[in-house]
Amino acid sequence: MRPYLKYISKQFSRLILLLCALVVINIIIFITSFYKIVNTDYAESSPLQVLSAIQSDCNVSGISDSAKNILNKYNIWAIYLDLEGNVVWNHHAPSDISDKYSINDIAVISKGYLNNYPVFIHTNDDGLLLLGYPKDSYVKLQSNFFSIRAIKRFPIFLLVLLLFDLAIIILIYLHSKNRFISKINPIIEGIESLAAGKTINLEEKGQLSEVAESVNRASYVINRQNEARVNWISGVSHDIRTPLSLILGYSDKIKNQPQVNDEILKYADIIGQNSIRIKDLVADLNLFSMLEYNMQPLELSHIRISKLLRSFVADKINEGLDAPYSISLEIDPSAEQLEFDCNERLIERALSNLVNNSIRHNPNGCDITVELHSNKGKPQIIVTDNGVGVSREFAEAQKKPHYFEALDERLDLRHGLGLIIVKQITEAHGGTVDTPEVSTGYKTILSF
Repeated sequence: MRPYLKYISKQFSRLILLLCALVVINIIIFITSFYKIVNTDYAESSPLQVLSAIQSDCNVSGISDSAKNILNKYNIWAIYLDLEGNVVWNHHAPSDISDKYSINDIAVISKGYLNNYPVFIHTNDDGLLLLGYPKDSYVKLQSNFFSIRAIKRFPIFLLVLLLFDLAIIILIYLHSKNRFISKINPIIEGIESLAAGKTINLEEKGQLSEVAESVNRASYVINRQNEARVNWISGVSHDIRTPLSLILGYSDKIKNQPQVNDEILKYADIIGQNSIRIKDLVADLNLFSMLEYNMQPLELSHIRISKLLRSFVADKINEGLDAPYSISLEIDPSAEQLEFDCNERLIERALSNLVNNSIRHNPNGCDITVELHSNKGKPQIIVTDNGVGVSREFAEAQKKPHYFEALDERLDLRHGLGLIIVKQITEAHGGTVDTPEVSTGYKTILSF
């Protein structure tokens, strides 16, 4: 799973946990808030507790002083009915309470109310004790029966209801997450493509249309900037070619003059060498810009890689390497028949840059070896030399994603434009570049 998908899943999971925590907090607040009321109403002042406390002190003959004190303490009134329904005594009974009640009246009273006063009844052998509370102090359920079937089914019903609610929450969570991911995924992929230097055009609709529009606008601006860079480099390169050709022509003309002394010939040779270096640098800049901004179509062809390497090494030998330098080719038998879809010109350019890099950094000469191996059925090209090698700083710089910084006094990029192009060409063919540390010389591995 991609990191941003994990992040989205984590955020939705946190939302569900937050909802569960909110439910728990609400339950705690409810219990805390109603604890005092519940504790008071069902403690010593509760009707059942009061009835239990005074029932032995109340009968048809009267009420004890201790019972009166309890009733006064909790603002409770009381009447006592004999077996004929007559009120034989009362304690602070309201004025609308009658002195006699029939059997029908008592049946109604047994429902829990007397003239809208909530009442609680205790039966004795000689009559009934009724405790009355102020109106609106208690609510008594008129129906206090349930079927056995309902009682038995209630726990099952409650469990099924909880499972149903949980399933609904999970479905809502999955639906919301998938819907959100389906909306955000094209935008994330577009941003990733934009970071890779690709031109994108996202569909601008839905709730995230403004985001898609912004990404498309950024892609358009970047694409225009890339085109401007390529055109600028191409224009500068074109403008340099004419004066550069004149410089090369005049330097050759000076060197061919018989009356020119050795010092002038030396200067003419230096001018010619650096002019060629500028020419190569301009060509590298053009190729760099084309590859950097995906302006160079690869035009792949299916070739045998061993044949390409033999042709390349033969051309280098025929060009005539100076005496301190030599180049050789080693092909592993398992890689002899390997075929590869590539752009021959670009692969040769990458190899040429590596060879020239070895020559440039070893003025006293070196032996250059080009090797071909098979790596899981894929070609692996290794270019090594036994020269002075490179500094640790230079080696570390090669591992940075972008080291196109500045020119030194010799018109070489500080970190080697040639090696940047090698990396670009290799990656354009789906390969990787590795420069492992070696005891002597320099080693570059191109794995495709």
